[in-house]
Amino acid sequence: MDLKETNILGENIRTHWYYKSKSNAMMRLLSGASPSVILDIGAGSGFFSKKLLSSTAAKEAWCVDISYEQDSDATEAGKTVHFRRSVDKVNADLVLLMDVLEHVDDDVGLLKDYVNKVPSGAKFLISVPAFQFLWSGHDVFLEHKRRYRLNQMEDVVRQAGLTVKHGAYYFGAVFPIAVAIRMASNLLQRGRGKAQSQLSLHHPFVNGALAAMSSAEMPFFLRNRLAGLTVFVLAEKP
Repeated sequence: MDLKETNILGENIRTHWYYKSKSNAMMRLLSGASPSVILDIGAGSGFFSKKLLSSTAAKEAWCVDISYEQDSDATEAGKTVHFRRSVDKVNADLVLLMDVLEHVDDDVGLLKDYVNKVPSGAKFLISVPAFQFLWSGHDVFLEHKRRYRLNQMEDVVRQAGLTVKHGAYYFGAVFPIAVAIRMASNLLQRGRGKAQSQLSLHHPFVNGALAAMSSAEMPFFLRNRLAGLTVFVLAEKP
């Protein structure tokens, strides 16, 4: 999770359609799982870990991000959240990499590093932005290296030594809208190279409509291998 986006949305992140819907997709993918210790890589504010701590029996979370000024601890739902710039071995049974791997040159290497830091049986939940043709100033602003197709992300996961349990696209309902906006933006910005976020606060009606569209696809989410704005992969360390 990018701290740049956290700074844009502030306290409204909990109700913003994109992050609210993404956390719902996370919960759907983890349905039936009972995490105890969460390791959240590139955690930013810890939004997704906090959601899990407040909604599941998970006991604690380790949030790791090189952007933190210093190590610190906090609580969420009476449970401890450790904010760290780095970690060694962690006895975590769930590892989150929510919009992280697209930021690094060596995605397989980074993933392997954390595979080696957790015990066998640990689950990995990964999300990345989908489809390179959607590249825009938004990706430049967030310092992305690439966008992925679902099969590419599953290949990265396997190369890192994990077993793919499930893969799917999400935000398929808003995909046509996003494609039109990105294509128009790219045409207007051609030759200017302007880096800017396309994430913003919306009128409550627009925010509600986009949330409703994303919610409507939830019954079909786990079977969507066709298209969406985000790739999700759930994997496990053998």
